[in-house]
Amino acid sequence: QRRRLPEAPCQGTQCYKDKKYREAIGKYHRALLEIKGLCRVLGDPDTSSKSPSSLLPTISKSTTLTDEQKGAMENAELECYNSLAACLLQMELVNYERVKEYCLKVLHKEGKNFKALYRSGVAYYHLGDFQKALHYLKESHKQEPSDTNVIRYIQLTEMKIRRNAQREKKEAT
Repeated sequence: QRRRLPEAPCQGTQCYKDKKYREAIGKYHRALLEIKGLCRVLGDPDTSSKSPSSLLPTISKSTTLTDEQKGAMENAELECYNSLAACLLQMELVNYERVKEYCLKVLHKEGKNFKALYRSGVAYYHLGDFQKALHYLKESHKQEPSDTNVIRYIQLTEMKIRRNAQREKKEAT
């Protein structure tokens, strides 16, 4: 029997393109819930107590999914988290803590994901953790050396680090 993946990620993508970010966030959350529901249907009754980040180990235990289907579900989940981070960054009041959380979920599975690396750097920058911001931004820069947004954030972050060092130097004297 064929199982279909949730359609919400596609709907969320269209909402994002239409600049309907709140609606897109809802679609991506719904997709994550549908993935969670699929996990439950496929044999793990305990998924109700699990957070979305722990869905994938449940899937891999299942014998009813092919490797291709497991991969497609994992990709859909990662796409949802990455897209949620993108939507949040477009909001008037950005929840950078949540952006960081979603990006780190993606990076946990795909450590070289350019968008998640860049968005993590942006989130850490706005959260004031400039060393971590610089780390993620430089990792994203290795993949896309000509990306002007990455370059700009690296410059901003390095400037903040220099200013903080100068301030600390002054306070020490």
